[in-house]
Amino acid sequence: MLKIRLKRLGKKKKPCYRIITIDSRRKRDGKPIEELGFYNPLTKNYKLDLSRVYKRIENGAKATQTIKKLLNSINK
Repeated sequence: MLKIRLKRLGKKKKPCYRIITIDSRRKRDGKPIEELGFYNPLTKNYKLDLSRVYKRIENGAKATQTIKKLLNSINK
């Protein structure tokens, strides 16, 4: 099963995340199938390729709760 989730980058106590599509059985920082954007929780900046995200969801990928919250904040 494919998941849309966060991949952690950055230094200790200064996280930055990439939003990726990956097989659910892989580890958190494993090789992604596709990179869809990024999210910086410290500055609340994010960039997301919405057309690719919705296409992946239509094809059966599941979004994690954090990704769902980001999508809901964009759609407001």
